[in-house]
Amino acid sequence: MKKKLANILSEINLEIDEIDIYGYDIIPVSLAMVHRLQGILSDLRNDLQIYVFPSKEEEIYFFKNQKPELLGRLLYFHKIYRIEVQCPTGSNDVIRLYLNKELDSLTYFFNRNLDFYQYYRSHSTVHDELYFLRGKVDFRLCTDSAQFDKDPNFSTGYDYKVAKILANEMLRIYLNKKLQKLECDSYIEEKQTIATKTPIRFTGKKNALIELGYALVSSGDINHGNIEIKEFMEYLSSIFNIDLGGYYDAYIAMKERKDQTAYLKKLEECLAKRMDEK
Repeated sequence: MKKKLANILSEINLEIDEIDIYGYDIIPVSLAMVHRLQGILSDLRNDLQIYVFPSKEEEIYFFKNQKPELLGRLLYFHKIYRIEVQCPTGSNDVIRLYLNKELDSLTYFFNRNLDFYQYYRSHSTVHDELYFLRGKVDFRLCTDSAQFDKDPNFSTGYDYKVAKILANEMLRIYLNKKLQKLECDSYIEEKQTIATKTPIRFTGKKNALIELGYALVSSGDINHGNIEIKEFMEYLSSIFNIDLGGYYDAYIAMKERKDQTAYLKKLEECLAKRMDEK
């Protein structure tokens, strides 16, 4: 049984590694994983009706480690499915509030099961026979009413709590990355909105703006000289809504031409003319 479960877990983990958990098709993919894991656990349930563990240590290992690994992944994908299906349509602020509420629910479970969290995370084994052998549930310690619904041949009660801990740890990572992606998307949208609303455009030649950019960086007057040309070119690209890609090639061509600073001289002439007119 131990080797069989190890092989199953290895196969499942390989399948999970291939999943784009933040992809557009996560709803059908997560649902498919739920069905896949339900089938595996159902087969295990049937096997355990007749299987006799050779020792209590192997039974403890099964209910403390192997079954929770499978059940935890089932709970994880089922929760992802529910989160994605029930995610509200609206602004990023609405979605952010929704995701944070899901994170809060993980904290609520943690607070309700703090003692067991500490026992499990400290790798303690003192109460393993009570927690992970079938028929040992003490309702004075385990007050979760859901225990009355568990299959006594396939659960000790606490194997579910371990699975829930594993699922919640994966969900915490998932939700935090969703929030980070949301913040990133919001930042990009904000920049695009500003660029769209800003009436200012650089309508001269791209090489002219590149020449100006190099001149400003070379002067040391931008951030007291603490800025890279790449960073400043990206900044000019964003505020003037122009693609300055290939700026280095333009700079090399600028160095090789006869009049290296033609645009800067033009600016000097235009400003002098304006001053003379005023």
